[in-house]
Amino acid sequence: MNIHKTDRRKFLRRGLSGATAAAAAGLVALPVAAKSSGGKKGKKVIYKADEKPSKDAIFSSGIQHGNLLFVSGAGAHDPVTHKVVDGPFQNQVRRCLENIKLVLDAAGSSPDKVLKCTVFLTDITKWGEMNVVYHEFFPTDPPARSTIAVKDLPGDSPVEIECIAYV
Repeated sequence: MNIHKTDRRKFLRRGLSGATAAAAAGLVALPVAAKSSGGKKGKKVIYKADEKPSKDAIFSSGIQHGNLLFVSGAGAHDPVTHKVVDGPFQNQVRRCLENIKLVLDAAGSSPDKVLKCTVFLTDITKWGEMNVVYHEFFPTDPPARSTIAVKDLPGDSPVEIECIAYV
C-alpha cells in the first residue's frame, strides 16, 4: 500500500487524535490485545511429550499464542541422547522434521498446518538432499520457506529447522 504524505495528513485531519493518529501515521506502535487458550500474557508454552518444564530452560520448544504455534529451531539431535543422529545427511534432515512433529503433536497441530519454515544449512550444497526429505514431510501444499546458509549451528547439527503453524 502506497500512501503519500499528503494523503496521510488528510486522513489524520479527519478527526483522529493522539496515539490513534500517531499509530495510523506509522509513527508509533500500539499494543495489540490477543486472546489465547492459556498461559500468562496470552501465550502458552508447549512441551514435547517427553519434556519436563525446567526453570533453567533458555528457550521453549514451542509457544502457542491464540491459534498460532511458533516452533523453535530443531536440530538433527536424537530426543533421548541429544546427540546428532548418525548416517547420511537425509537422515539428519528427517530427524529435524520428526523433532518438529513432536512439538506440533504436543500442541494439537500437524505438518499440514505449518505455514512457514526457516531452514538453516551449514552446507548449502546439500540443499537438494534436504528438499527430498522436506517433500516427504510436506507432500502437498508445502509451507512458505526460507533456506539460509550458516557457518555453524548449536550442538554441531548440520541442519536446523524452525516453523510457524496454526492449531
